Amino acid sequence: MRVAVVGGGNMGGAIVRGMASGNLIKPDHITVSDINETNLLLFKDFDPAIRTTRSNTEAIENADVVVIAVKPWLVGVVAEEIRKKINYKKQILVSIAAGVDFKALASQFHDEAAIFRIIPNTAIEVLQSVSVVSSYKATQQQEELIKAIFSELGKVFFVPENQLGAFTSLSSCGIAYAFRYIRAAMEGGVEMGIYPSVAKAVILQTLRGAVELLESTGTHPESEIDKVTTPGGITIKGLNEMEAHGFTNAVIKGLKASHSK
Repeated sequence: MRVAVVGGGNMGGAIVRGMASGNLIKPDHITVSDINETNLLLFKDFDPAIRTTRSNTEAIENADVVVIAVKPWLVGVVAEEIRKKINYKKQILVSIAAGVDFKALASQFHDEAAIFRIIPNTAIEVLQSVSVVSSYKATQQQEELIKAIFSELGKVFFVPENQLGAFTSLSSCGIAYAFRYIRAAMEGGVEMGIYPSVAKAVILQTLRGAVELLESTGTHPESEIDKVTTPGGITIKGLNEMEAHGFTNAVIKGLKASHSK
């Protein structure tokens, strides 16, 4: 299995490093192209076996899967360069460019291409991404192959294309919202006299515990909240203060705002 990644920026780089860290694809079967030589050197620092090039057409030669990992406004530019070099009967096309739909991709590349749109998040680098996937003119075998590749990098959810925007808000944008909560909790810890590094460690372990509880029990979050909200206790007072300042409403509005462009 050979994979070409066109674009070695933040997300493309995370995908390359995640794949190279897994077991399904050998690092020397991954080729990444980028116009920035500095980006390419970073891949060599990570794993010398990863193949790098400044030529997009060179990168896609002999690849089974071609991942387009550039900004949405550059997809057309890349397509113009490589679309006639792709063997659409043998090579699978994957785009991670948010907002560039199948209609546009088929027009820019080829109407008979097997195309996947995948929205991962940056945790793909540590094999803990949520990758939301939609497919266009793909066979079941091709869908299973893409699922196998990205399942090694986290969890995969196949959804209709018209739901990709909502899932992008929930996960791809959502990871930033999770980081913002962590930052806010750290600042609260500092105000209470806890060193930032210690506060961060405590918060991360608390979140790990919360995730493990929900995954192992299958319960609704509110059920777990009820277990620690003693009547008249400090937890319910803290929750009520957060809600008084719009905690739940802010989360919902933030998710919907990132979905409503």
